[in-house]
Amino acid sequence: MEIRSEKYTYRIEWSEEDGCHIARCLEFPSLSAHGDTMEKALTEIRFVVGETIKWLHEDGEAVPEPFWLKKESDRPISEPGGNFVYA
Repeated sequence: MEIRSEKYTYRIEWSEEDGCHIARCLEFPSLSAHGDTMEKALTEIRFVVGETIKWLHEDGEAVPEPFWLKKESDRPISEPGGNFVYA
């Protein structure tokens, strides 16, 4: 099954320090992107994730599964304050 970037879990938040929206993909915690709007930040992070998936495939590396494909006990849950933990 081909996994596409829109199948992943994203979080977008405003950064007062950076003066823009910061988007992250929960399945790829080292990746982030920014934009003047939430929509632009989401577009940018989806592009970054898509390129990363392509590079992983080219290098024969494993591509992380989207959280929704995992069994419920392996999915992260949100704590108060927006932190994610695994149950």
